[in-house]
Amino acid sequence: MANLALLVLRLTLGGLLAGHGAQKLFGWFGGHGLQGTSAFMESLDLRPPKLWTMAAGVSEFGGGILMLLGFLNPLGPLGAIGSMGMAIAKVHPLNKPIWVTSGGAELPLTNIAIAIALGLAAPGRYSLDGLLGRKVPRWMLLPGIAVAGLGVALGLRGSEQPQEIEDQAGGELQAGQEAAHPV
Repeated sequence: MANLALLVLRLTLGGLLAGHGAQKLFGWFGGHGLQGTSAFMESLDLRPPKLWTMAAGVSEFGGGILMLLGFLNPLGPLGAIGSMGMAIAKVHPLNKPIWVTSGGAELPLTNIAIAIALGLAAPGRYSLDGLLGRKVPRWMLLPGIAVAGLGVALGLRGSEQPQEIEDQAGGELQAGQEAAHPV
């Protein structure tokens, strides 16, 4: 039963996270693609925005696919932890009420908890790692979380930009944000 439980968690979180990354990278599933998501990243003071869009998209899409397949565990869960950590830091801060309906961190915290559990556990018998007999050392999860934390810290630092450029971009970004919220 534990193998089946791991499969359900991997398919759910991995599939949804891969879809979320595909929205950012490819514009699939009603997403805004690289251009729209980059504008949103810039509004969050993540510069260069295309780099942060790629980082978020690859960690979500790639991490989600690895989790879904149960391949190279704990690398997939680490992708989820990094992108969800940034989501908490920049979009769903802990100073808001916890519920996602109030802009809080309920959903990214839940995703992080599931990702940590999947990273600590082997992906189970019903996985590519199980089928191939692969075992990436699970201790890699701890330094991986530290690296993810470093990425979040870099994102929080932001970058300085001349005020006139920021003012010019601000109007365009605000109009785009009112239309949709890609994260």
